[in-house]
Amino acid sequence: MSVYQTHTTDVLVIGAGLAGERTAIEAATHGLDVIILSLVPPRRSHSTAAQGGMQASLGNCAMGYGDNPDIHFEDTVKGSDWGCDQDVARLFANTAPIAVRQMAYWGVPWNRVVAGRKTLPDGREIEDLKEYEGLITARDFGGTAKWRTCYTSDGTGHTLQYTMDSIVIKMGITVHDRMEAIALIHDGENCYGAVARCLRTGQLHAYLARSTVIATGGYGRLYGVSTNAVINEGSGMFLALETGVVPLGNMEAVQFHPTGMVPVGILITEGARGDGGYLLDKNLHRFMPDYEPKKKELASRDVVSRRMIQHIRKGYGVESKWGPHLWLDIRHLGRKHIYTNLREIANICKNFAGIDPAKDLIPVRPTQHYSMGGVRTNIDGHAYGLKGLFAVGEAACWDLHGFNRLGGNSLAETIVAGMVVGKKVAEYTLGAALDCPLKLVDEHVKRQENRINDLISGRLGKENVYELRKQMEDTLMEYVGIFRNGPDLQKAVDKLQELYRRSLRLGLRSSGKYASPELASALRLPGMIRLALCIAYGALNRTESRGSHAREDYPYRDDVNWLKRTLAYWPPGAELPLLKYEPVKITELPPGDRGYGESSAANAARTETAHDKEGNNG
Repeated sequence: MSVYQTHTTDVLVIGAGLAGERTAIEAATHGLDVIILSLVPPRRSHSTAAQGGMQASLGNCAMGYGDNPDIHFEDTVKGSDWGCDQDVARLFANTAPIAVRQMAYWGVPWNRVVAGRKTLPDGREIEDLKEYEGLITARDFGGTAKWRTCYTSDGTGHTLQYTMDSIVIKMGITVHDRMEAIALIHDGENCYGAVARCLRTGQLHAYLARSTVIATGGYGRLYGVSTNAVINEGSGMFLALETGVVPLGNMEAVQFHPTGMVPVGILITEGARGDGGYLLDKNLHRFMPDYEPKKKELASRDVVSRRMIQHIRKGYGVESKWGPHLWLDIRHLGRKHIYTNLREIANICKNFAGIDPAKDLIPVRPTQHYSMGGVRTNIDGHAYGLKGLFAVGEAACWDLHGFNRLGGNSLAETIVAGMVVGKKVAEYTLGAALDCPLKLVDEHVKRQENRINDLISGRLGKENVYELRKQMEDTLMEYVGIFRNGPDLQKAVDKLQELYRRSLRLGLRSSGKYASPELASALRLPGMIRLALCIAYGALNRTESRGSHAREDYPYRDDVNWLKRTLAYWPPGAELPLLKYEPVKITELPPGDRGYGESSAANAARTETAHDKEGNNG
């Protein structure tokens, strides 16, 4: 019999970021006992690093007048390049205004409307009306018809997370931090909780619950350069994938943010461009209006990132020892604005690049930022394949974002999905019983003990976890980036398969006792490479371009053949994911032109013509 500590609760939430804590709060308001597991103290979650804002159609500021959930819904669907589920997008757009006002009630100090005339950086004059003064204001973000991104300067994630965590503390919700879930406890039909490892002591724990919620964030750190925190390694996704019955949705949909600071990759918020910042090339020419005369720097993130790389390829990048980059110019916004509304990025620029953005240009380049894919769920947040398992936030494929997420919709999703899914978790839990055989728990804990012993003893091999991880990161960066093509994607799949086989023969250099960062990394790596294979193999098989998935050998969106979502399963013993597909749900807005970027209307026409020709030839 294995030695481990057992904890029993009604709801187990894995992850203490905004989505996890909001779900926990909602479940707790229904009288349920909740335990949250977290790698770090909740206020160190990656949600805290979000800068720009949270979209909600309040219509309080001058450039937001007339906004409503219908317009927000349309922006979200167009932004997704018609890859999202529209019933989810509708629910989200309708609920976001409620969520942002609730966060104000709980204590978030949203920036507010200041009445009067203002001149925008592009010369336009606007006037905020006296009757709206003091209400929650908004800034401009890419891909939106109205200004609706509510913000607290450029520290929105910080204020949201601290406020949310204060509610968790006030409600007495239990949080076990420095605790990492390393396996789900399940019988192939029902999820009963998770096996976790204490990152302080190395001791194993079993958490048993009537409902389990994955809220572990994204997989950014699969890539060598990312805006994500070091804890964002896709852990909840690979725990679900390892069950063999829970699929991941749209893993090939990887967002690159246009402005990661070179060379560190730290995010420079879209709010800097929303407030009027420009992108410049090596000649200090503002190039985005040449490509996108209407939206300029505020087309959707997938479009701006592609335009930046296209411009660099034409030879207009600024050469540096870290490769070519472009410039972000916010100097014209003025020192007062920068050190009030963009103060966090001013500090980041000073601390990590030694520059003052009030007088210096900021070196930027598109950088891996967000995972649209994740654990596939229905509209209630219930994961496919296992009863009692839910997923929420960036770890989930709900599917709000399709193939491209609009800026500001991720913070909004964490709160909105936490409200919606949290209620569904409570409803499910109140009608469920915890009927988990102790033998099943023992088997799952024993399996993890054996994994740990194999790594410590080196019985299966002596492969180096750090070397294999570096090769995985480099493979994704080189072959599965902003622009993709068949031969490179095949190289990625072949290399990642080799790395996966080698990852099954890891052995530690250290003792593996107690905290042991090397052991923690070795336990994660096979799962991380499985995620990398889901990304690369899904991208190889999707022979079209849609949103952030840009194939140079298939440059057009293909609604005839590819208006569907990828579902990646990992059968026991497999070396590649099993890919299946499901249709995207279109309820209100049929596929059409996004209104920016490469013309999807023209692309659709070409696809239809090609499809007709193939049919005639056949």
